[in-house]
Amino acid sequence: MGVRTGAAPVTDGHENAGYRRLFDTDRLTFGAGFPLTGIGESRPPVDDEMELAAHAESIGFDALWARDVPLYWPRFGDAGQTFDAWPWLGHVAAHTSEIALGTASVVLPLRHPLHVAKSAASIDRLSDGRLVMGVATGDRDPEFPAFDVDAETRGEAFREHVDVLRTVWREEFPEIDSRWGSLEGDLDLVPKPTTETIPLLPTGHARQSVEWIGEHGDGWFFYHLPMDTLESYLADWRDAGGDKPYAMAVRTELADEPDADPEPIHLGYRAGSEWFAEYFRELEALGVDHVLVSTAGDAPERELTQFAEDVIEQV
Repeated sequence: MGVRTGAAPVTDGHENAGYRRLFDTDRLTFGAGFPLTGIGESRPPVDDEMELAAHAESIGFDALWARDVPLYWPRFGDAGQTFDAWPWLGHVAAHTSEIALGTASVVLPLRHPLHVAKSAASIDRLSDGRLVMGVATGDRDPEFPAFDVDAETRGEAFREHVDVLRTVWREEFPEIDSRWGSLEGDLDLVPKPTTETIPLLPTGHARQSVEWIGEHGDGWFFYHLPMDTLESYLADWRDAGGDKPYAMAVRTELADEPDADPEPIHLGYRAGSEWFAEYFRELEALGVDHVLVSTAGDAPERELTQFAEDVIEQV
């Protein structure tokens, strides 16, 4: 089954305010991920998170990213911000004004596309077009039987899901026939987004080819890679995606000494601010457009400020 629509795979979400904030610039932009307080296994203090979100916006961060973790699996080690990404981002939208709001990343095969489409369009409208969506196929194995989803078909489901999202955002009373159900043209999804489509950034490979991501995505969101591997991925991406942006997540732990050498940690580094500033200048020179960093520790407000002053302002 597939989407019955004449919509082309070329995307048109680049006028979205959040997308422009991240990518309509010649400089490398920076985002921070929730929970900003660093509490990843239990409910974070909401008031503290909102104060930190407003603070991050005020000191120069360009995006705030919320995790989509439908069910907590202790073996995986974290629960994101624990709150569902959609009401959470609605709350964040009410406490900020211009910073981009991102999902990192919505697990499409585990959700009904019409629910995703309506939730995302609602957040996009409530935030004046600041939503940018990382989208993924999921990597927590026990979630798939919990939702009665065949994990082996998640790649195909992802493609269909993207088609459904694009169609119901773009068209009025569309006709759709998919594994999730059918629309016969007498039902419509409202609200529509602020632009023709909300920007979608496939995360990782999402069980797709780079060529598919280049054609159907508004950019590519990947994880931290060693520098030589990153150069290879960027070369492949430029062949597939042209000038569409490349974003990546890097775990960052600031050492007390500004000149401290880097120590590899899971998906990133612990290092001094001087090394990080040089590292991000190298990423910018290679063609990376946005980085999602993690700064939460025992004093998250101070660490956000230090990262902004000693790293972002020096790149």
